[in-house]
Amino acid sequence: MSRISLPRPPRSARSPRVVAVAAAAAVALTLSGCSSSAGGKKAQEEAADVPAGKAGTPRMTIALVTHAPAGDTFWDTVHKGAQAAAAKDNVKLIYSGDENAGDQANLVQNAINQKVDGIAVTLAKPDALKAVVAKAGKAGIPVVGLNAGLGVWKEQGLLSFFGQDESVSGQALGTKLNGTGAEHALCVIQAQGDVNLEERCAGVKKTFRGKTEILYVNGTDMPSVKSTINAKLEQDGSIDEVITLGAPIALTAVQAVSEGGGRAKVATFDLNKELVSAIEKGDIQFAVDQQPYLQGYLAIDSLWLHKTNGNFSGGGEQPVLTGPAFVDKSNVGTIAKFAAKGTR
Repeated sequence: MSRISLPRPPRSARSPRVVAVAAAAAVALTLSGCSSSAGGKKAQEEAADVPAGKAGTPRMTIALVTHAPAGDTFWDTVHKGAQAAAAKDNVKLIYSGDENAGDQANLVQNAINQKVDGIAVTLAKPDALKAVVAKAGKAGIPVVGLNAGLGVWKEQGLLSFFGQDESVSGQALGTKLNGTGAEHALCVIQAQGDVNLEERCAGVKKTFRGKTEILYVNGTDMPSVKSTINAKLEQDGSIDEVITLGAPIALTAVQAVSEGGGRAKVATFDLNKELVSAIEKGDIQFAVDQQPYLQGYLAIDSLWLHKTNGNFSGGGEQPVLTGPAFVDKSNVGTIAKFAAKGTR
């Protein structure tokens, strides 16, 4: 995978530096096998027959609460990484997810009520989670963040954060587009108000020298996504690039462009097995990978390390960044074997 090199942001910027050493140390831990399970709106307790982890530490319970919409394969990969860490660490993992911020807050409260030993949470809409995260802290339950919430994790009292700087990743994509000849980009946001998604498109707009336009779609309704993108392309024939913010949306955008006979190309954030194949075929130019498996794995493992050894990933001061990096035709073959297993 090719690494993205950008000028280091000023110290006053919201996003701190990469803490590579902490990430590398966590990745070096031995992974054990796990089964795949899709996320849903109701809490899902891991099956009782999941084998005990290799750690000789007392059994503990950790809750992973995300803003995952139903059917999004990205979150299956996050979940898989969390399961692998839980199996290794002798952790009972309780996974739940809901794209509605109020309902997600209720899921965090449920975890508090169960007196779990730790909580890993995404903060896509941080204001809605602020109060319940504070309640966890008052209850003595350590909380780490992953995927969404880079700009607020410290002020909300989280121990650590695992994810990518969405503004930096957007800027990287915009810079790459400058070398493709694109002039008019359509950035498709599938969940209005999600801070991660908004920051990606804002980052693209900051560095892309052409025109960047935003299109909001309902990411839980793929036929609607396709028709909305198709209608926009028919309305404005100058659009020559469609940027999507998730693998399922990207694959739907490819269909919309093809059926509409348009000339636009498609680039995206995030991966799944089908999207890797689309890059190999040339249907999609490239993807920006943030390594969701690693986010799930490190979030659970960090809580175990904190409980058993008092460790703070990133020293409790810096985030542990898992991306961004580009996947394109030049390196997709390396990624394909892992994507086939559902870990990339």
